[in-house]
Amino acid sequence: MKTYFRLLSFAKPIEKYAIPYIIFTVVAVIFGTLNLALLAPLLQVLFKGSNSDIAAEDMVITKPDSAFDFLDWFTYYADKLYTELGAYDALKYVCIGIIISVFISNLFRYFSQRVMENFRINTLLNLRRVVFDNVMDMHMGFFSNQRKGDIMSKVSSDVQVVQYSVTGTLQVVFKEPLQLLAYVYALFSISGKLTLFALTVIPISAFVISRIVKTLKAQAIEGQKSYSNMISFLDEALSGVRIIKAFNATGFVKQRFHNENSYYAKIMRRMVRRQQLGSPVSELLGVVMVAIILLYGGHLVLTGQGELKASEFIAYIALFSQVMRPAKALTDSFANIHHGLAAGERVLQLIDEKNEVVDREGAIEVRSFQDSIAFDQVHFAYETKEVLSDINLEIKKGQTVALVGPSGGGKSTLVDLIPRFMDVNAGAIYFDGRDLRDLKQDSLRHLIGVVNQESILFNDTIFNNIAFGNQSATEEEVIAAAKIANAHEFIARLGNGYHTNIGDRGSKLSGGQKQRICIARAVLKNPPIMLLDEATSALDTESERLVQDSLYKLMKNRTTVVIAHRLSTIQNADKIVVVEGGRIVEEGSHLELISQNGLYKRLIDMQQFVEV
Repeated sequence: MKTYFRLLSFAKPIEKYAIPYIIFTVVAVIFGTLNLALLAPLLQVLFKGSNSDIAAEDMVITKPDSAFDFLDWFTYYADKLYTELGAYDALKYVCIGIIISVFISNLFRYFSQRVMENFRINTLLNLRRVVFDNVMDMHMGFFSNQRKGDIMSKVSSDVQVVQYSVTGTLQVVFKEPLQLLAYVYALFSISGKLTLFALTVIPISAFVISRIVKTLKAQAIEGQKSYSNMISFLDEALSGVRIIKAFNATGFVKQRFHNENSYYAKIMRRMVRRQQLGSPVSELLGVVMVAIILLYGGHLVLTGQGELKASEFIAYIALFSQVMRPAKALTDSFANIHHGLAAGERVLQLIDEKNEVVDREGAIEVRSFQDSIAFDQVHFAYETKEVLSDINLEIKKGQTVALVGPSGGGKSTLVDLIPRFMDVNAGAIYFDGRDLRDLKQDSLRHLIGVVNQESILFNDTIFNNIAFGNQSATEEEVIAAAKIANAHEFIARLGNGYHTNIGDRGSKLSGGQKQRICIARAVLKNPPIMLLDEATSALDTESERLVQDSLYKLMKNRTTVVIAHRLSTIQNADKIVVVEGGRIVEEGSHLELISQNGLYKRLIDMQQFVEV
């Protein structure tokens, strides 16, 4: 129940929906029950009063003793109309009463459904917003340990399941017991003896249904996990379709997806079998109960052992047959709630994830970069795996610092620490003498531009990709940035120029074109600090020349940290830092490192040998 109420908290302000829903539902239930209760006076008129052997003018009509015996009051007024107006006119008034009652019950049922639908949509809106916001606020290390498909499944599918099962169950849990109580009250007002007999059978039905839905929650959790795996496989397949085809791995990828799909279908079949079993079982039990009531009540009427009249007994059967409808709805909701709670727990798990990189209380806003960025005995680890150890490094304003070294040495992690994508485990990084953790993240990142090795573009126009994060940029500013990045010429040749859609992840552009769009985006931001993961090795000669030229323009008059892949491109760097095994093993200019005849020299020799 704790999970259930936490999920409902996302519907706030809940009283905005609860109060009108309760009012509308109560009115709908009262008149919905009245629709069936009016069968008794209707039949009373058709049977010509309480006793068909007595003439209308000779009938003795007595008022009911209790104000709460509403069925007796209906019968009383039906008999009165019969004696005063005759059978046909009395029948007309009873029919008009039934029509009015049905109209009111359906009108307020419609109002209650509208309120509940707004409640459901509001819950979905708030829940999905909170989940997405929390995901986007998470530190980068979180995404390294999560499958993207699992996150996507929670934000889309699981939230949708919560919307329909949990909020839908709330509707059933309030309305159906209320409707059930109204029916039971009406049944007691007709015959207390018969109703007490009928109620002894209901616990048997409840016990049978509870046994059927017992394991649904565990199956629902398993099903949601399997669905997440499928989404992950789908995302990986679509993202890596070129590699999949190049390595003739289509069959393997298909089989992996189909196996998970089959497993998910197996779980769903088991769940649906149990869910659907509850409905026919409850219906069968209901019919058995009605049959028993027919035999027992019919015996009372036929033998005259009770005060039950034939018209009242028929109305009683009509009412009792409806008792199973709310009971059946409750059964179905208890089956569905397990699925919703399983999805809800997964969603709440994502909401409860804590961002490990947060602004300290009293963090200050930094507006400019004046002096240096200094690493002081920095250590960093992903969980238990140490990536950086005892890093001491100073990056002066205006310097170009190049990071080189074998793959997996920790270069990218070192760069990611500067904009606080992650926080150090030990030591500190100082920005103009202030610990990064004492600065507001947004203000720090405002001073930093990033160009990654992988060109990260969005399925949008070229203009919007360049102006990403700067919605106030004018077309002149975007064009100027594109010209600096050597991108204006190829953009102008496209059909819609800067308003050309580039497809998913820029699929309509070449590698060099995508890189230049990313560089133009960084140029437009115009930050004093630039972090570059240089990526020209996979480009053709012409594209490499254009990209490299645009990178030089981007680095001009800025403080730049470059992860260098082609060592020939960073020989003029102010400082070259060689990183191996998470440690700085060499540091100096190109000529100084060559003269040391260490790792840097070996890397240069190997690359020259490969290029030859």
